[in-house]
Amino acid sequence: QVQLVESGGGSVQSGGSLRLSCATSGYIFKNYGVSWYRKVAGRERELVAWISSSGLNTDYGDFVKGRFAVSRDNANNMAYLQMNSLKPEDTGLYFCRRSGTEDWGKGTLITVSP
Repeated sequence: QVQLVESGGGSVQSGGSLRLSCATSGYIFKNYGVSWYRKVAGRERELVAWISSSGLNTDYGDFVKGRFAVSRDNANNMAYLQMNSLKPEDTGLYFCRRSGTEDWGKGTLITVSP
């Protein structure tokens, strides 16, 4: 059974940082990319970041603008999203997804206060 479990969410002040983790199981992790998405107020669910199966290629949503960094640890079946310079508009629910599939985690909540 494929599982993805996000953690690391919480409350921070504007300008702060958080590191999200995505623990995966039930599939061969190194064979798939990992995508991070978010759902924030007033916007459709949007892609935050993507990392290829090897970790050599990444991509980010335009709104990230150098603030976030996606990474992965294939030895431990983990993916990460380092988020710096957080803004109140980053507040929302963040999800990881096994790229190219409908396997999602349940999300972790980020709250950024002014």
